[in-house]
Amino acid sequence: MTEKALRLGTRRSTLAMAQSGQVADAVSQVTGRPVELVEITTYGDVSREHLAQIGGTGVFVAALREALARGEVDFAVHSLKDLPTAQPDELVLAAIPEREDPRDVIIARDALKLTDLPRGARIGTGSPRRMAQLNAYARAHGMDIETVPIRGNVDTRIGYVTKGDLDAVVLAAAGLNRIGRSDEVTDFLSVDTVLPAPGQGALAIECAADDADLVAALAELDDPFTRAAVTAERSLLAALEAGCSAPVGALADLLDDGQSVKEMRLRGVVGTTDGSTLVQLSTTGPVPETHEAATALGRELATEMLAQGAAGLMGERAL
Repeated sequence: MTEKALRLGTRRSTLAMAQSGQVADAVSQVTGRPVELVEITTYGDVSREHLAQIGGTGVFVAALREALARGEVDFAVHSLKDLPTAQPDELVLAAIPEREDPRDVIIARDALKLTDLPRGARIGTGSPRRMAQLNAYARAHGMDIETVPIRGNVDTRIGYVTKGDLDAVVLAAAGLNRIGRSDEVTDFLSVDTVLPAPGQGALAIECAADDADLVAALAELDDPFTRAAVTAERSLLAALEAGCSAPVGALADLLDDGQSVKEMRLRGVVGTTDGSTLVQLSTTGPVPETHEAATALGRELATEMLAQGAAGLMGERAL
């Protein structure tokens, strides 16, 4: 007798379905059970408002979490950068698999790179974080660009370029890799130019905290280095009291000496969307061995950033 299929709750977008399908295969392998995808529509999927207007934080997550709470699905897959930093007691992040490429990329007309864009180039992005850093980079390098707020799935966004409405759009490398469209990228943005969103490129596999067997099975997919890094990044975000639509970038990466991993470096940035003011700092410490140590790393950097005026740059606080 075959075991009952596990139900995986997922958003309906092409990207969500692709990454949930990849997780479903991995979960089938570790549990020996079939996994079926249960498509759930979230408020963030149906609303046409800009993310900054609808609060950003949690708009793609709430419906999935409600389905988990009602027992309609056994576990859910989220893009970690969409998750609010506060974790509900009844749910647990059972696994954070190894992270994909965390960088942002541009897809531009005529295969242009960022530095090749003409004066007055219009670059589309729905992210205040990307706007702040792109505008700051342009100011520092004598470029003349205009950042244009856009919404929509990958097809819609790339369509703005192919139809000639925009010169370029900014997207996450991880998403394009997962749906097999990385060959359309015309430039990878160095993290020294644009720091990604906290948790960007990582997935979160969430289930009910009281389902001990499933928690243990899913934990086999967890990557401890990725978990430590994103925990530090999200701790920074939480300590800045910023939602996931705030103009905050963060990236924790591991520093090695060629033989072994020695330290973790955490970088953070917050800025005004016009790029006129940025607070950008970093800290380096031992690789965190515990959740508490990773959280402390993020909190320490946030404290330094707040002391340098970060709070005044966040604009409206996400609700």
